[in-house]
Amino acid sequence: MDLQGAVAVITGAGSGLGYATALRFAHQGAKIMVVDRDAKAGQAVVDELGDAAAFCAGDVTRTDQVRAAVDTTVMKFGRIDILVNCAGTGSSCRTITKDGPHDLDLFRQIVEINLVGTFDMIRQSAFKMAANQPDENGLRGVIVNTASVAATDGQIGQAAYAASKAGVAGMTLPIARDLSGVGIRICTIAPGIFDTPLFRSAVPEKFRESLGASIPSPKRTGKPEEFALLAEQIVRNNYLNGETIRLDGALRMGPK
Repeated sequence: MDLQGAVAVITGAGSGLGYATALRFAHQGAKIMVVDRDAKAGQAVVDELGDAAAFCAGDVTRTDQVRAAVDTTVMKFGRIDILVNCAGTGSSCRTITKDGPHDLDLFRQIVEINLVGTFDMIRQSAFKMAANQPDENGLRGVIVNTASVAATDGQIGQAAYAASKAGVAGMTLPIARDLSGVGIRICTIAPGIFDTPLFRSAVPEKFRESLGASIPSPKRTGKPEEFALLAEQIVRNNYLNGETIRLDGALRMGPK
């Protein structure tokens, strides 16, 4: 699919991976619906991109807000061609601690945001995509999800996060098969350690440097722009479908 003139909904576009993807897609000629819980950050992205972008406040755990984001995109730009799911969160808690068992509400919250919220965006966006006119390949839309290497290399304290991201990876192929009849492709990116504002705020600088040095090649953390580049390649390559792609510099996470 050509990005020129395409309409892309990007969740979590106020910062990090979503922001980098919004910038790259807009510079390739796409129209962007920025969806983020942070209205100030989301509007700042729209101000940067200009008329090619619009903002809709959206909490992916609220199905009414997901529906509003999807409907607003169609009303503003006429259709949806691309969905990129970057909204997500994480937390660390062992299965049992000295104070008691893992907080079950915390487990549910992480799964609700990372997995259920992703699926809600998929199902509602895909329904709109199905109404698009097919291109010369019979395709009507593309979906890009964000999982994590934790889906397979989950570390100590990552039970909830790893479960949510494994769910995103695990549903990719079934959804690709579900949507094949209407010409919608879907792939998932599983990033390793990326230098995002959330990562910088959560991890001390000295520890960030050691993490970067632990990556086989290149020996550094990933750049959000590299995530955005892979997202673009997924959109452009019509034969990529149903796949989860690691983007990690050959990193394999240890237990901790």
